[in-house]
Amino acid sequence: MKTHQNTGNKDTRSGFGAGLTELGKTNPNVVALCADLTGSLKMDEFKENHPERFFQVGIAEANMIGMAAGMTIGGKIPFTGTFANFSTGRVYDQIRQSVAYAEKNVKICASHAGLTLGEDGATHQILEDIGLMKMLPGMVVINPCDYNQTKAATIAIADYEGPVYLRFGRPSVANFTPENQKFEIGKAVILNEGTDVTLVATGHLVWEALQAAETLEKEGISAEVINIHTIKPLDEAAILQSVTKTGCVVTAEEHNYLGGLGESISGLLSRELPAPQEFVAVNDQFGESGNPTDLMNKYGLNAQAIVEKTKKVLTRKK
Repeated sequence: MKTHQNTGNKDTRSGFGAGLTELGKTNPNVVALCADLTGSLKMDEFKENHPERFFQVGIAEANMIGMAAGMTIGGKIPFTGTFANFSTGRVYDQIRQSVAYAEKNVKICASHAGLTLGEDGATHQILEDIGLMKMLPGMVVINPCDYNQTKAATIAIADYEGPVYLRFGRPSVANFTPENQKFEIGKAVILNEGTDVTLVATGHLVWEALQAAETLEKEGISAEVINIHTIKPLDEAAILQSVTKTGCVVTAEEHNYLGGLGESISGLLSRELPAPQEFVAVNDQFGESGNPTDLMNKYGLNAQAIVEKTKKVLTRKK
C-alpha cells in the first residue's frame, strides 16, 4: 500500500487564499467579492494587490451573488467569499435564479463548512450545502481535501466556463497531496489500490480514509481509497471500476448523509452496479458548539468510524 506523507497541517481556506492570490497575478478578469469576512476567507492579499478588483459588500450576501452574476455579463470572473452557510442557505434563491438558471460564470467559494467550523455552533455549521448545490442544474460541486488541492482547485475553476461551488474549511488538516498538482474537474484520484473494499471520501475525510486503510491493512483487509474532490460531475467510471473489483463501498464525508456524496454513490450503484454500501456521515442532525476534533469524534466522522463501517460492509458482502 502506498504511504502518504503529511507535509504539515494547513487550513484549506488558506489554500483558497493562495490560489486567489495567484489568479490575481495571472488572470486580469478575476474579481473577488466578500461579505465582511475577508480575513476568514484569506482574501486579504488579493485585496491589497488588486483593490480595484475587490468588492467588500458587507453583510449582504444576496446582494453579493446578484452583483457577481451581473459582473459576468462584462466578461469578469467573480469569486464570491463567505461562510458555507451564508454562501448557500442564505442565498439559495439568488444562486438558483441569477447564477444557475441564468448559467452565469460565478465561482461561489465557501469556507467554514461542516462541523469543523467548531465553536460557532449549529447555526453556522451547514451540513446540507453539498445537497443544495448539487441539485442545481449545471452547478459544479468541488470539495478538496487539503491545502495543496484547494489551491489547485481555486486556480482551475477560473478556466472553467460556468457556475462552480467550491467548498473548504476552517481547521488545519493534513496536507498530503502534491504541491504542484494539476487539478482536473470531475476526475477522481486513486490514492491507494485495494481488493476488498472501496473507501470513497471527500474533503476532510480523505485523510481519515487513508488512516483507516492503514489500520485495515494490519488486519489483513485491502482497502482501495478514492479521493472524490468533485462531487458533481461525479467520476462514475472510476467508482464503478473500483466497486466491480472490491464488491462493496464505504463513503465518508463531513456532511449529512442525506444529499451528500454517499447518496450520489448509492444512486450510481443502484442504476449500474448494486453493491453493499455503508455511510460515514452525519445522521440527519444539526451540529453543536465544540472543539472541531471533539465534534468529528462525537458525530463519528473519523478513521475509527471508517474502519467500523468497513467491517460491517464486508459482512454484508459475504
